[in-house]
Amino acid sequence: MLDLHPLPEPLPSTPEFLAATTALGIDFEPGDLERLGLYLALLLRTNQTHNLTAITDPATAWMRHLFDALTLLPPLAELEDGSEVIDVGSGGGVPGVPLAIVRPGLRYTLVEPTGKKAAFLTGVIAALGLTNARALNARAERLGRDRRLHRERYAAGIVRAVGPLSVIAELVLPLVSPGRWMFAVKGQKADEELHQAAHAIRTLGGRHESTIDTPTGRIIVIAKVRPTPGLYPRADGEPKRRPLGVKPEHGQGQRPGGSPEDAQNT
Repeated sequence: MLDLHPLPEPLPSTPEFLAATTALGIDFEPGDLERLGLYLALLLRTNQTHNLTAITDPATAWMRHLFDALTLLPPLAELEDGSEVIDVGSGGGVPGVPLAIVRPGLRYTLVEPTGKKAAFLTGVIAALGLTNARALNARAERLGRDRRLHRERYAAGIVRAVGPLSVIAELVLPLVSPGRWMFAVKGQKADEELHQAAHAIRTLGGRHESTIDTPTGRIIVIAKVRPTPGLYPRADGEPKRRPLGVKPEHGQGQRPGGSPEDAQNT
């Protein structure tokens, strides 16, 4: 765990953020905005030494990080309190931490394979007093193969700025219970990614249910309609190296860490 004390002053919310959340129908409980501001202050301060985000302007971060994360609240409204949500590739904590603050009735597992980022997540959870969240320093592939603790356990898998949908599907769908959902926060190329990932989604037991337009992007909703075959997920790194159903282009490869569109959101 990274010790984040002394705690900074919370960053004040912006008029643009407040207007956007009001338009989305979000009602904050007392203390929510202060905790969101404290999280953002911790993220930006720690980013000076730990490279957590490319966004350093607080006003931009309120929209591109916090509001973007909270656009998941309407689809997550389907879940009953006590449901478990897994945030795969949480990085600096978006979308998992803002959701844990504003929708405390759900239980969140934040998965991050990079040790320094996972240590930050554990420190943030402690600093904010989030009893409904935990951070795991682990690879999603290994969790997806863990039939005792993680495989097909979660009511929802959420993911943002991790990589192409064809890769994300293999990392997330094995963790989602049949009859539940994966929510992928994407940009304007969502339809293109969805077309490319159609084979992977079917193979892994999923079905495209809908695509939700939001003020900051698009959310692809994948229903888990049947159990994921035991062959998946494949070995560590294999989903990224050889995405299911995607033919490699000669002389081209996926940039490590996701698509250029995803990189703009980190």
